[in-house]
Amino acid sequence: MTQADTDAVSAYERAGVNIDAGHRTVALMKEAVARTHTPHVLGGLGGFGGLFRAAFGEMADPILVASTDGVGTKTRVAVRTGRVEGLGADIVHHCVNDILVQGAQPLFFLDYVATSRLIPEQVAAVVTGAARACEALGVALLGGETAEMPGVYVEGELDLVGTIVGVVDRSRLIDGSRIGAGDTVIALPSSGLHTNGYSLARMALDELDWREAREDLGGERLEDLLTVPHRAYLGAFDALTRAGVDVRGMAHITGGGLVDNPPRVFPPGLGMWVDTGSWRVPPLFELIVRRAGMARAEAFRALNMGVGFLFIVPAAEREAALTALREAGESPWVIGEMVPGAGVTLSGLAGPDGAEPR
Repeated sequence: MTQADTDAVSAYERAGVNIDAGHRTVALMKEAVARTHTPHVLGGLGGFGGLFRAAFGEMADPILVASTDGVGTKTRVAVRTGRVEGLGADIVHHCVNDILVQGAQPLFFLDYVATSRLIPEQVAAVVTGAARACEALGVALLGGETAEMPGVYVEGELDLVGTIVGVVDRSRLIDGSRIGAGDTVIALPSSGLHTNGYSLARMALDELDWREAREDLGGERLEDLLTVPHRAYLGAFDALTRAGVDVRGMAHITGGGLVDNPPRVFPPGLGMWVDTGSWRVPPLFELIVRRAGMARAEAFRALNMGVGFLFIVPAAEREAALTALREAGESPWVIGEMVPGAGVTLSGLAGPDGAEPR
């Protein structure tokens, strides 16, 4: 290396970017990422683009389904508690659930991690967590980007975004068009806030001791509850498919809660009635709602309130669906039904148009 090269590297470091730290980060995560590679992956980590051999011989008309999302300000909670690895599972599971709504099986995933100053061990922990989540679901972590951007990101914080691509045969595409009045809505629990509502949670809970075991949380600590990773519901859907249940629609309960998410899959002229007494809202949500001084109706729109995913099935297949889910280790319950109308009506609360529930 010439003196000019040395001076150039030093200047870049003085500007806040450490090239060597980037290389070290890749080295720390490389083995975990490699374990996610299926026979469809060509080449390894470090290329300009990831290569994936698309072979869908068993499908008559394969449709690719793609989604990009982030984990929002859960990153600030992870940094505050020193538990960043869970963010990797958060983003993978969030993205998998999003394309699952249309019946897609995930193929490959790419991540984007950005920070003001690259700490190799921190970023590697995030990507290793993503790799482990991918490996468990049979998804290839095909590549990604690590960006060091001083002056753009707040010192000490990081940002995490993921992109996923999956596939579904056109004949098995689930778009909600077959949903009918009287269909049963089955819910599966969330594992916590998942990846939404953290700005609200931080505002409401910031002044509390996150390491204290709290009676109103059943003896749990906030630092534990707030960092539980987002759940994946792919296994539950696969169990219903194996059981031959006709899944007509699904909803991933993310930002917008039970009010804004389900209608995204409703056909015209149909709404959903939800029995808010059919499950116990977890204590963490009750604490947030109480300390934030939120109206109940707003809470069901800002938070998932303990509901992570919905399956809409024919009423005649209700018991078969519940049985298949329980045998798969899930804890499902009937949360409501499809009714003529529009939007979501929550029992005990006014509907989106101000109408009282039936």
